Amino acid sequence: MDIDLGPLTGDLGGTATYLALAVLALIDSTSFGTLLIPVWLLMAPGRLRPARILVYLGAIAGFYALLGIGILLGGSAVADTFAGLSGSRPFLWGQLLVGAGLFAWSFRLDPPGPGRDRSAAAEPPRRLLRWRERAVASESGSASALGALAVLAGLVEAASMLPYLAAIGVIGTEGPSWPVSGLWIVAYCAVMIVPALLLLGARVFAAPLVARPLAVLDGWLTKHAASATAWAVGIVGFLLARAALGPLFG
Repeated sequence: MDIDLGPLTGDLGGTATYLALAVLALIDSTSFGTLLIPVWLLMAPGRLRPARILVYLGAIAGFYALLGIGILLGGSAVADTFAGLSGSRPFLWGQLLVGAGLFAWSFRLDPPGPGRDRSAAAEPPRRLLRWRERAVASESGSASALGALAVLAGLVEAASMLPYLAAIGVIGTEGPSWPVSGLWIVAYCAVMIVPALLLLGARVFAAPLVARPLAVLDGWLTKHAASATAWAVGIVGFLLARAALGPLFG
């Protein structure tokens, strides 16, 4: 039997709309800020302070909720302004220079060749590991630092989260009117952090089962931190530069 939910669902129908948003939210849940950073925090040795992880997850979910509501309310005006700015030649030249600079910097982060010096590259990971341990396991750790990390992660990856932008479009066209649509945004962002919350529960209540896999993963990431960071920076730089080259010289 079909259920007509009227204005809450638009043309897609209730079930189709909810499923589409759930799938998009689960895709977003695997992003750098919503999953990879929480996993890295959960790999900290010692007794974990779950409230600290909850602060991080609440901050990044809250950031995306506010961003989504802002885009939903701003609508086409925000989109048109951004499109006009991103298509201007000064912006494209700046994007090209930033991309080329990031690509060149990636070679300094992990220099090629057998004689490369690993000592300088190893120091930042060690500092990060010490900061992580203080942030999530030490009494002296600051929850505000984790909140700031969440906002920074959101700022860095917001423009690349295409599923979230698509979800905002679905909510704007197929969802309810304001303010209920804002609650849909909040619910979507809550689903985004569900996988990280499940991993947090496993880390707290089933630590013996997940301790070894997390330790192995942490060791691998620590050993290859310089190379992984260099590759990530280089790929981002290349993509930025390539995206600017077409409009500039095409």
